[in-house]
Amino acid sequence: MLSGKMLYAVHNGTYVIQLCGDVRLSMCSALDHFLDAMFEDPVLSSVLIDLCEADGIDSTTLGLLAKISVSSQAKFQRLPTIISTRPDISRILESMGFESVFNIVHEKTNSANSQTPECVNEVPAWESSEQEVCCKVLEAHRTLMQLNEQNKNTFQHVVAALEAEQSN
Repeated sequence: MLSGKMLYAVHNGTYVIQLCGDVRLSMCSALDHFLDAMFEDPVLSSVLIDLCEADGIDSTTLGLLAKISVSSQAKFQRLPTIISTRPDISRILESMGFESVFNIVHEKTNSANSQTPECVNEVPAWESSEQEVCCKVLEAHRTLMQLNEQNKNTFQHVVAALEAEQSN
């Protein structure tokens, strides 16, 4: 698999976040800090997440995507949108119950293809300590657990292990 990359663009208050390649735990601090700054931006009005170029997404990244939905619903009282054209990625989203917390589109529209390369930026890298990363992973998995009972059962042991590690 390709190493991951996170890109973004802003157009008329809509943040477009594109995840490319294999997006994993090592990128969670950068994505989390970006999301915090994004939700503080007064021009933010909606979020579109493009997963068409994603080869893989781990559970920590899924938890951060769930954070986008929770924050969007709290701020705008509406669901953000995910574009997912890859059947394997779409299955992962479905297995996590994302269809209840996102508008999921399975084909890329012409407007989504019209993004010009000049306005696309890479989410800046963010260095974090091992303890900070552990906190981000724990928060992401707690968010996933809150989405539905199946996720709660799936991730309760992961969360318990992370909490035990944090208390040591």
